[in-house]
Amino acid sequence: MTPSPALTAFLALVGWSEGADYTTIVTGVDGQHSFSDFSDHPFAPQFGRSPVVVCQNPLLRSTASGRYQLLYRWWVPYKSQLGLTDFSPASQDAVAIQQMRERGAVDAVLAGNIQQAIQDCSNIWASFPSNSYGQPGGKTMGELLDEYAELRTPSV
Repeated sequence: MTPSPALTAFLALVGWSEGADYTTIVTGVDGQHSFSDFSDHPFAPQFGRSPVVVCQNPLLRSTASGRYQLLYRWWVPYKSQLGLTDFSPASQDAVAIQQMRERGAVDAVLAGNIQQAIQDCSNIWASFPSNSYGQPGGKTMGELLDEYAELRTPSV
């Protein structure tokens, strides 16, 4: 299924807000990390990768990866639920859309209520306002709405 232009723009908004693309591993205290093997989530046991130290005080470690900064612990059930075979861009998109669907945000996006969709998803993405992650670098509602409007405007 090809997502609607509105949903495609919202997915791009999430990637922009999270500062990530499909190959991004969460930025740690030692800088940006990335991956190139899409056969599974980069923190799957076969890769032997330890969680990235994101913050020294308090010590915070993360497995957030991909365009939507999906934690490994959430990848496992979604992979099974959606019958995914890899961590490709299409699989990452499928998980993000499912997470949005579970919160009613897909319907909000399709109805043009982007502010509501952002609010519905604030507990998914740390860069969205009103989340409970306590991480720096979040975006304001105004910044998100402005960026969404740009993403929806066709370039000439």
